[in-house]
Amino acid sequence: MSLINTQVQAFKAQAFKNGKFIEVSDADLQGKWSVLIFMPAAFTFNCPTEIEDAADHYAEFEKAGAEVYIVTTDTHFSHKVWHETSAAVGKARFALVGDPTHKLTRAFDVHIDEEGLALRGTFIINPEGIIKTMEVHDNAIARDVTETVRKLKAAQYVASHPNEVCPAKWKEGEATLAPSIDLVGKI
Repeated sequence: MSLINTQVQAFKAQAFKNGKFIEVSDADLQGKWSVLIFMPAAFTFNCPTEIEDAADHYAEFEKAGAEVYIVTTDTHFSHKVWHETSAAVGKARFALVGDPTHKLTRAFDVHIDEEGLALRGTFIINPEGIIKTMEVHDNAIARDVTETVRKLKAAQYVASHPNEVCPAKWKEGEATLAPSIDLVGKI
């Protein structure tokens, strides 16, 4: 079963953000758009490149009214040290969420049982806590956050324009489609 259009399950987790330990829960996802980015583990080679990419685009997420959460199966203590020792991870101004119990990775269906790690999964969640987009792939393939920003803006657009859809490669400000029988076979 797909997680699309399902409610995020209740959770509480510890995180490191801006020099402090904080608690993050499903309640934090309510009332604003959220982007959860799952990664296998701290202190790896590919994950810092993704965190740096997300950090470089964080202002775009903020401008869109969205919060970013990076989730690994490590503890928030590991995330503190990772943030302090990696120049790439040190750019993060968003929460680095620890999931040592694997509750989140299992709830989002990205857990690798044999390894105790997460697959690379990206989830865009609306202000009501409903999952609107998901992308999950092999850990050897890092993501491009510009596509995540594009998907966030598309999800926000169709949420506020329920009779329209965003075509392939749609970018903010471009034309959308209004589905109708007149379009069938015409595109």
